[in-house]
Amino acid sequence: MRFSITGRDTHCAARNGILHLPHGDVETPVFMPVGTNGTVKALTVNDLKEIGYNIILSNTYHLYLRPGEEVIEKAGGLHNFINWDRNILTDSGGFQIYSLSALRKIKPEGAWFQSHIDGSRHFISPEKAVEIQTLLGSDIQMQLDYCSHYGASRKEAEKALAITNEWLLRAKAKWEEAVSKGYKGSLFSIAQGNFFSDLRKQSTEFCTASGTPGIAIGGLSVGEPSELFYETLAYTSASLPQEKPRYVMGIGTPEYILSAIEHGIDMFDCVLLTREARNGRVYTRNGPFSIKNAKNTMDFMPIDKECACKVCKEYSRAYLRHLFKTKEILYSMLTSYHNLYFINNLIQNCRNAIAEDRFFQYKKEFLSVYNDGVVDEQL
Repeated sequence: MRFSITGRDTHCAARNGILHLPHGDVETPVFMPVGTNGTVKALTVNDLKEIGYNIILSNTYHLYLRPGEEVIEKAGGLHNFINWDRNILTDSGGFQIYSLSALRKIKPEGAWFQSHIDGSRHFISPEKAVEIQTLLGSDIQMQLDYCSHYGASRKEAEKALAITNEWLLRAKAKWEEAVSKGYKGSLFSIAQGNFFSDLRKQSTEFCTASGTPGIAIGGLSVGEPSELFYETLAYTSASLPQEKPRYVMGIGTPEYILSAIEHGIDMFDCVLLTREARNGRVYTRNGPFSIKNAKNTMDFMPIDKECACKVCKEYSRAYLRHLFKTKEILYSMLTSYHNLYFINNLIQNCRNAIAEDRFFQYKKEFLSVYNDGVVDEQL
């Protein structure tokens, strides 16, 4: 993988770039839709291409459990299996180890976990995570990491960081072995350290010294107050090397994404936009709102009159509310398409603003309108 920086904003750390990956170039900043099980829920690969996505995220933990390595290997890799000829980044499963803490046990050699599907027990090591992701054919794979929870003690955070660092060295050795055998994908390290600034600095220095092609910031957006998110993002991103792509894992709101771009972050992902679409929340230039609100029953305007997506061109709020209330599958398909179009359009506008050296102005103007919108959650 090569990463080219193509433009910078002179008023902050925002920058444009290009990730040169095995399945084509990807412009940054970039949002990656989440296809946990090898599919972005309710959307086809053609929908994603139509919107303009060149990279999606899938999850190693889930694909390992189902359909399993044998099936994907027999299919010729994950790209062939899901019929996606563009790039795929795979999460190592570290976040699932964090989120399914009742089902796992962390040891220095790796993580034992119980399947959330059938209760069977499994073991994943940093080497195993690399092996699985190599078999999948990931264009970018993530190291196995240990994410400590928000509110963890310093002792817990230090232990998790020490294990994450050790796992990084082992993952990198296994990845280099795979590369020597012809594997084309890249490995990203993950900076942890919980919400202790000195541990975060230690972690970013360790990741930088490891020499991985890219670095991710993990352990954010895990339940902490927004003020702490912004503070931690700022000092962590400031200690990352300029020449490498930077990735903040698990953020999807416009406010968080704009802040990340301001601090020089190039990549982000989240299930939020499609999950909220399925549950009745749609995004507009004037802020998000609930399609299930009764006032939409007779509203024949589009979700967002400023949006150029095919959903806003062809369907009304009244019709979408009807689909939601009658539990029609088409509802999830249309609103998921719209929400992903919305965030991709936001990212494109950010890239244009950076190229014109006016990102700060764009961010201010966007949020002044977006935050003025009434968030209506009533049924």
